[in-house]
Amino acid sequence: MLKTIWEQFLTIAKEEVGSRVVETWFKSISLYRWDPLDKVVYLHTPNEFIRDWIQKNYITLLSTHLGRLLHADKPKVILVEQSPVTEEIVLMPQMHAKVLPAQEVRSAKSTSGRIIQHKSNTLLNSNYIFDSFIVTPVNAFTYAACNAVVEKPGSLYNPLFICGKSGLGKTHLLHAIGNAIKHHQKKLFIIYQPADRFVQEFFNAIRFDTMHIFQSKYQSADVLLIDDIQCLEHKEATQEAFFQLFNFLYDAQKQIVCSGDTFPLEMNGITERLRFRLAAGLVTDLQMPNYETKIAILNKKVANNGEQVPLDVINFLASCSIANIRELEGLLVRIFAFASLTKQPITLNLAMSVLSQTHYAKDENIVQTDFNRILKCISKFYKYNIDDLCSKGRNKELVLARQIAMFLMRKMTNKSLRDIGKFLGSRNHATIKHGLLKIEEQVNKDQDFLAHIRQIQQEVLNM
Repeated sequence: MLKTIWEQFLTIAKEEVGSRVVETWFKSISLYRWDPLDKVVYLHTPNEFIRDWIQKNYITLLSTHLGRLLHADKPKVILVEQSPVTEEIVLMPQMHAKVLPAQEVRSAKSTSGRIIQHKSNTLLNSNYIFDSFIVTPVNAFTYAACNAVVEKPGSLYNPLFICGKSGLGKTHLLHAIGNAIKHHQKKLFIIYQPADRFVQEFFNAIRFDTMHIFQSKYQSADVLLIDDIQCLEHKEATQEAFFQLFNFLYDAQKQIVCSGDTFPLEMNGITERLRFRLAAGLVTDLQMPNYETKIAILNKKVANNGEQVPLDVINFLASCSIANIRELEGLLVRIFAFASLTKQPITLNLAMSVLSQTHYAKDENIVQTDFNRILKCISKFYKYNIDDLCSKGRNKELVLARQIAMFLMRKMTNKSLRDIGKFLGSRNHATIKHGLLKIEEQVNKDQDFLAHIRQIQQEVLNM
């Protein structure tokens, strides 16, 4: 009877709070006793965490609907943690049928008396080390803070919070911290985990009654590295679990390093007390790379690939307005691939041609230069100023200078022919197209003229 009542409750709860809540929280609970005289319902929960969470968030739901099903007016609901199984060896799934070296195993007893074993240093990428991180004035402070954590984990900057938009190097630095500590202090148990995987692991622990493994694993960490903490936003249960874990590790003087795309106090979907915890240590930020930083990154990438890339191509890529370092490296990889597949040398023209066909130019993620800069550079090579170039003047040299301006505006920006014509004295589409054809014909048949165009182009990029 009690089993049937509980199944009916699960059906009602699924309609009221959703199947995910039922699967996550209620499927692991059982109704084991009903006292009709005192009107008390007794429920078994698999662990303390689920008991406390249900008590805090769903006790009214339980009392209301179980009362209707049992024909009692709002009975009292008592949640009882199920008695633990005595002395049981529990291995993580990936460790079956394999004996691990002593230095890779951390054993810890949970509150239920089980012994849990964990493999250390999971998910660390050995390619992400401090030596491969480009240090520049805009990220030197964050880099130094990460190195300081390696020197004195748990005692100097704890917690350390690294803030920055996607692709600026947060993940690289988290892995670098883990790899450096792993190298210098092999006995320390290091956990690197993206926050979204932490969330999934937490909910799996609830669903499959392995919370003792989850808690033991994370509480055993000497160094906890959590990437993209913003993935915990609006996930109250996971935040509660992380908050408890944070306090446990902090009190034990274990090192905590987190990264996020905004500063801790600006995370609206994170509870106030957790935001203050994250902000209580050292908060550093990674900023968008400047021109010099992008040059350094590109040169490092080129050297690592063993490629030969002309300086004007490097300067051109560095002048691109990109969202992050990952995109910058992606542009270089695209040029490498195109040159290799078409068996062409890497040149400025090839680079500009390749990028003009990408979504970056079409979506205006790359604004390579602007019209005024181009006209100012042309004025250095010809005797005409910006007003002259935008005027109705028609002498031969002025027309040539103006047509070169049209050509460079088309090649070095993502603006339309109409935009170019409007800027150059409200000229129509046909006039701009004619000017482009004239310069293209000259470039194709005259190498000296091509070199002249490249010289002006380089001047624009160097401004």
